[in-house]
Amino acid sequence: MHRTYEATNAPVRITWFNDRIEITNPGGPYGIVTRQNFGKPGYTDYRNPNIAEAMKVLGYVQRFGVGIQTAQKALTDNGNPKADFDPQDNLVLVTFWRRS
Repeated sequence: MHRTYEATNAPVRITWFNDRIEITNPGGPYGIVTRQNFGKPGYTDYRNPNIAEAMKVLGYVQRFGVGIQTAQKALTDNGNPKADFDPQDNLVLVTFWRRS
């Protein structure tokens, strides 16, 4: 839903390591979302609004604008460290750490 399809054919990449999983998603912050406010409540914009709406109708999305908070809570509830989000100009890298 968040990746960019403009000027790139880069895939979403998922890489497993012994201590973490890294997901690289093409497309950095978009619209009113910047590197500085990325992941903060109240800052939401949609690069692919039709895909976002379809995913909501199909039940893949519960509410818009709460994905990062929902993921962090699920990780904490499972005993995992919170994920690290590293938004860059052209991609977002998310690292999920193995629990100790």
